[in-house]
Formats: sequence, structure tokens, C-alpha cells
Amino acid sequence: MENRKQILTAEVADKKLRRMALQLIEDNYTETQLVLIGIKNHGTVIAEKISQYIKEVFTGEVLVLELSMDKKNPLTISLDTGMDFTDKIIVLIDDVANSGRTMLYALKPLLQQLPKKIQTLALVERTHKTFPVDVDYVGLSVSTTADEHIVVEVENGEVLGAWLD
Repeated sequence: MENRKQILTAEVADKKLRRMALQLIEDNYTETQLVLIGIKNHGTVIAEKISQYIKEVFTGEVLVLELSMDKKNPLTISLDTGMDFTDKIIVLIDDVANSGRTMLYALKPLLQQLPKKIQTLALVERTHKTFPVDVDYVGLSVSTTADEHIVVEVENGEVLGAWLD
């Protein structure tokens, strides 16, 4: 743990979440509904924070759903909803976009219907991805080596910061 380098404080992370929420609204201002899907645990916390900030300005409906998956073996994905995503604006949210693999697999159940648009959001993005996923809304983009890891810490629904290990 002594090799940890803080790359985002709680205060800066909050400012980045607010900025991304405003960007999301700006890009979707004509819509009447946004569906935010957080990838379980940290992605869900970030989705809830983004939702909170969107609701301060956006007049439409904002739904937050949770997608569960084993990030190491992402073949089984659970999205607890019977919602029809046809013609919906979906924003897939995670804390860190490392390789792009998690987001790519998380798109699978969403693509089994015909959404109007799917966007992606991550608080921190590594620039060395191995899967072809472009994150639309990024709080912080970090160049890392292959053996470095980014960890976002959350507690009680709040982002405490991000570290490079």
C-alpha cells in the first residue's frame, strides 16, 4: 500500500462527476428519459451520484439500474429488470475503464434490444485498453504501465478518491 499514489481526491472526484453529469445532459437535452446502468458495486455508486447531479438540472426522468457480472469471467451478466430498452438512451457506468473488457461484455444484454443510443461513462480511464471500447464521458484519463492498477475507493455511497497502485 505504500506505493499508492493518489490521483483523485474526494473533492476533485466530485467535481469531475458533476462535470460529466452536465456533459451528459448537454448531449441529451432533448430527451425525456435517461437510463443509467451502473456496473455493480463502484459503478452503481457512481451512477447514483451522476443521477443526483443530473436531477438538479434535467427535467426528464432518470432511472438507475444495476448490472451484475463477474469482471474476471464476464460471461454471466445479470440485469435485474424486465425493462424494454427499445428507443431508450442508455448510459453504461463503471468506476474505472481498464482494458475495456467489462464494458464490452456489459453491452451484450443491452444490444439484445434496440436502444436509441448507448453511451459509456467512467470516473477514471486507462489509456492502454485491449478491447475496442471508447468511453464517452471520462473524469480522468491516465497513462499507466501494464503492471499498474487504478483503484477507486467508495464508502457509504460517496467516492473517497482514486489511487494508482
